[in-house]
Amino acid sequence: MPSLTISAASKPPSFARGFPLSLDLKPDATIGEVKNAVAAKFPKFYASRQKLTLPSERKPLDDDVKLSALGAQELQIKDLGPQISWRTVFLIEYVGPLIIHPLIYHFPKLIYGQDVKHSALQKYVYAFVMLHFLKRELETILCIHRFSHGTMPFRNVFKNSAHYHILSGLFLALDVYRPKYSATSPFVIGTYRDNETFLWVVTAVWAFAELSNLQTHLTLRSLRPAGTRVRAIPFGYGFGLVSCPNYFFESIGWLVVCAMTNSIAAHVFAAFAIYTMSIWAIKKHRNYKKEFGKEYPRGRKAIFPFVL
Repeated sequence: MPSLTISAASKPPSFARGFPLSLDLKPDATIGEVKNAVAAKFPKFYASRQKLTLPSERKPLDDDVKLSALGAQELQIKDLGPQISWRTVFLIEYVGPLIIHPLIYHFPKLIYGQDVKHSALQKYVYAFVMLHFLKRELETILCIHRFSHGTMPFRNVFKNSAHYHILSGLFLALDVYRPKYSATSPFVIGTYRDNETFLWVVTAVWAFAELSNLQTHLTLRSLRPAGTRVRAIPFGYGFGLVSCPNYFFESIGWLVVCAMTNSIAAHVFAAFAIYTMSIWAIKKHRNYKKEFGKEYPRGRKAIFPFVL
């Protein structure tokens, strides 16, 4: 069996000081098997914590790449730090608004120093937010989302969660449940915000967006068998015009909340969320076109039909 040398690309963790390391592996061994062999030597240096590259290169090698295809006798390893599963990250992110909104909605006197008689507008927004994040939690629990990378650095969970816990959680709840939007407020009474027909129309648009978002998630799930990193061209509902209709429909859902309330917090969160989803969509769109070339539908945009 040929010998493979694993050297440290940077200072290794304290529990894995034995680099460079020599491993005897079969020629058709994969990068995933190399990681498992390293983990067997250093149990705390588990596979998802490792980044393997060719010497002098920064791009990580995929787990399914075979050593025979690389023709290399040496690889470099880097510690990515403690990892956390993406599924756990999603659960942590979405639970924030599910806790924050009920606290502020049901205990306004503790927050605003007075009781708030909730308007129909506030009740609708509360229902929309709770149903949206309950849907996301259920999608995560039921494994609707399939991940190309199973984990992420643990330190990133705080940055990722802040977006949801602070912007769509604390700031949005504090703004839309305050007395300004209450049933006795002149900002609501006699305006479109108090119009039952308007509220039913926006409810229909919001429900359309949420159900459409779910349908596109189910389509994406069907393209990747569990435990694989298989990629395929998505077709079907929503995918005729854009590569990432899930982001498009989610944008519509949050724009509905903006239109209902004209809340500064809603506008800030929607702007930040749509900007972030647009960046993700553009990246995914480019990857689709690069991977599938002429097979990929030419008329599709990234996230917004005919625009972007």
